[in-house]
Amino acid sequence: MKILVYSPLFYPSVGGVEIITHLLAQEWTKLGQEVMVVCQTPHREPDDFPFPVLRNPSLKKLRELTGWCDIFFQTCVSLKGVWLPLLMGKPLAISHQTWYREPGHPLTLPSALKLAVTRFATNISVSEAIAQHLRSPSTVIPNAYWDNIFSLHPSTPRHRELIFVGRLVSDKGVDLLIKALQQLKTQGLTPHLTLIGEGPEEPLLRQQVAEYNLTPQVDFKGLQPPATIAQLLNQHQILVIPSRWQEPFGIVALEGIACGCVVVASQGGGLPEAIGPCGVTFPNQNLEQLTTLLYDLLTNPEQLASYKANAIPHLQKHQPQTIAQAYLNLLKTVLP
Repeated sequence: MKILVYSPLFYPSVGGVEIITHLLAQEWTKLGQEVMVVCQTPHREPDDFPFPVLRNPSLKKLRELTGWCDIFFQTCVSLKGVWLPLLMGKPLAISHQTWYREPGHPLTLPSALKLAVTRFATNISVSEAIAQHLRSPSTVIPNAYWDNIFSLHPSTPRHRELIFVGRLVSDKGVDLLIKALQQLKTQGLTPHLTLIGEGPEEPLLRQQVAEYNLTPQVDFKGLQPPATIAQLLNQHQILVIPSRWQEPFGIVALEGIACGCVVVASQGGGLPEAIGPCGVTFPNQNLEQLTTLLYDLLTNPEQLASYKANAIPHLQKHQPQTIAQAYLNLLKTVLP
């Protein structure tokens, strides 16, 4: 099968869409498919992938590649890239990794157009939450994670308690986590919190930590490469994902579980599906519930162990080759 993967964002840009695009293209290539990735992300260095990457192609070249492929595949709807396969009558498949209309927000014209496009495509949703959001039938195939990077390091001491991985922006709810840390301190618990990531909220978060007298407990690590993140996850007991917004899925939850963490996360969107039986959830923005869950886990090692025991069967459903094969099985059904 010849698969043209159209993703405006790709490496060296970093994000959930870029990760799943890279992962699928790599695994499909391993499974014997002809894959080419087309993107608009510039890169000064030569690409070193097991598949070709074409950056900022001309319209003529993109039309040529659309004619070449058996399947035109997009990770999320790109209005700029969707019209060629529709005009040329090529099978169009779209992996929906996010909301086109965020819960609680009004429908904009671009969002309405993206939702309309789904009527002409084979749709794959990363979670049941995203599938219910679409206006068209959709097959749910969850995301995978880099199992060659995120795994258990048995020799690493797991001597720290809480860790967060993500952008330091208001939607991610790190300020809520810091408030929970302050509440735990009033209850006699002083767990350590490691924050991995950067963003515009960092100065405010540092100020909040200082005002709550939590500086000895909180470590700002900034941006870190994946291998370092995996090493740090292996040093911690609990990965906290306190997002205010409804996460479409949450690959970071799989990464944490693979590194031996129990996950505590907000329950809106697709996070409960990503976590499965390997953690617990609380209502978005509910400080009291978050604090209670953290207290219970920090004071009950047996409870932590029971969630960790569920990791292997849950992660087996998210192995890269398993997910890539599920995509291929579906794509083969739409070939002419």
